[in-house]
Amino acid sequence: MAGRIGRYLRALVGVALLARAIQAAAQAPHTVASPLFSAMPDASTQANGATQLERDRAVGWALAQHRKLDAVLKGLQPGRKGMINAFVVSVALDSDPVFAREAREAGRVLARRYDAAGHTIVLAGPSGLGTPDDLPMGSPANLSAALARVAELMNLDQDVLVLYTTSHGAPFGIVYSDGDQGYGAISPSWLWSTLGELQIKNRLVIISACFSGVFAPILANDFSVVITAASSDRTSFGCVSENDWTFFGDAMINHALRQPQPISTAFNEARTMVGNWEAQGRMIPSLPQIAMPAEPPAWLATLERRMPSTPTDPVGKPAVAALEDAQRNNH
Repeated sequence: MAGRIGRYLRALVGVALLARAIQAAAQAPHTVASPLFSAMPDASTQANGATQLERDRAVGWALAQHRKLDAVLKGLQPGRKGMINAFVVSVALDSDPVFAREAREAGRVLARRYDAAGHTIVLAGPSGLGTPDDLPMGSPANLSAALARVAELMNLDQDVLVLYTTSHGAPFGIVYSDGDQGYGAISPSWLWSTLGELQIKNRLVIISACFSGVFAPILANDFSVVITAASSDRTSFGCVSENDWTFFGDAMINHALRQPQPISTAFNEARTMVGNWEAQGRMIPSLPQIAMPAEPPAWLATLERRMPSTPTDPVGKPAVAALEDAQRNNH
């Protein structure tokens, strides 16, 4: 999802594909260009370090964030002995309300599907729907802390990290943006090295962002399932601030993963749904990706046997509704 970061990313990544993608997926811009990317010659270098820059914050902002994060991390419970536990981390790395709404509901859906009550962390800003601003924000620093806390409580030999991220993206990774105050980026190599340092080998990683296919090759291994909203050279769609879901989030989380079906079946259902919506809008296909070993990891079958047997209903306004409204207005 290139979105609002377009005007400073174009200067850094001078490729026709990115320019075309940004034009197709552009949203209402931030009012101030990022001092991080506009000042640095190589955005990918900053993403490799999960660089984060905050500016013009109120005096008490850092303390308030610390308290929110501390409360969430303290509330995380250890894994239950004698069974494979899933630990869910759902994070919105952009302050556009669509991402906050998506991350919050994704946390609920994934916690239910993978029996992760008490083992779920959601990092997201306000949803714009009257919900309290009680969660720590999604940012590179907070994500690092959440992953480290999960690693402390996991049985690293058997438990599983379920990581869902939703944000704008770029060819070098996913972008952190909090209004005109917070800026940063996370690259595939940073996420790979961080999970390696924490020794989290069993993982289901789902990344909803433009160009998110860049994460699949480096994160794929015999113990992991990696799912991305787009291929490494395509944008994804639906990241309009007024939406409740992005296209991929709606299809994968709000529909497919609410059903008691294997993850591969859920992915195929979501990919087909997204493809149909993109065809309806005459969009360049995003080509969602899945990387799964030929021999699925043992933890996957165990978790899927414990899935609830009854589905839940989708919530929120369908992501495709904005497209349908625009088409009706053009007739």
